[in-house]
Amino acid sequence: MAKAKKAAPAAAGKIKVTQTGSVIGRRHDQEATLIGLGLNKRHRSRVLQDTPAIRGMITKVQHLVVVEKAD
Repeated sequence: MAKAKKAAPAAAGKIKVTQTGSVIGRRHDQEATLIGLGLNKRHRSRVLQDTPAIRGMITKVQHLVVVEKAD
């Protein structure tokens, strides 16, 4: 029987997400994703945990955000 991989610890890392594009004219689900990330206006940033769920949300709106490693 194979052993399951352990999940990364919650404090594995943080990323800084900055909104660079506007939600005007975008689909409703993309606007909702930005709100879920804590963003709602251009040039605002949030420091978030680097989790698969957050990475999936970022992928959905990758054309509207810039991602950096948080210090």
